[in-house]
Amino acid sequence: MPRAVDGTRRHDRRKKILKAAKGYRGKKSKLFRIAKDTVTKAGVYAYRDRRAKKRDFRGLWIARISAAVRAEGLTYSQFMHGLKGAGVQVNRKALANLAIEDSKAFVTIVAEAKKVLGR
Repeated sequence: MPRAVDGTRRHDRRKKILKAAKGYRGKKSKLFRIAKDTVTKAGVYAYRDRRAKKRDFRGLWIARISAAVRAEGLTYSQFMHGLKGAGVQVNRKALANLAIEDSKAFVTIVAEAKKVLGR
């Protein structure tokens, strides 16, 4: 009786891994054993960095808002406190975008925050 060697499932699994490793350099895209580890590690990085990206962008938005607000004579924390007091609910992404693309509208929002702070 001939021995069974799990042929097609094994081949399909290896093909799937090597397809995922396409574009990697050298052995990492050619040899299954090495490609398997590399693809696994890439998945770990992808999972981690989908979450890190959110933190990175928030930091970027805060830096942009802070720079624009300092030009108006406030700090970032004073500005955010003023916005909360004024009841203005605009997220940081939108504020950063306003600071870059529509400075007049941003200055209007800063004026609202200053009014609440008494400046």
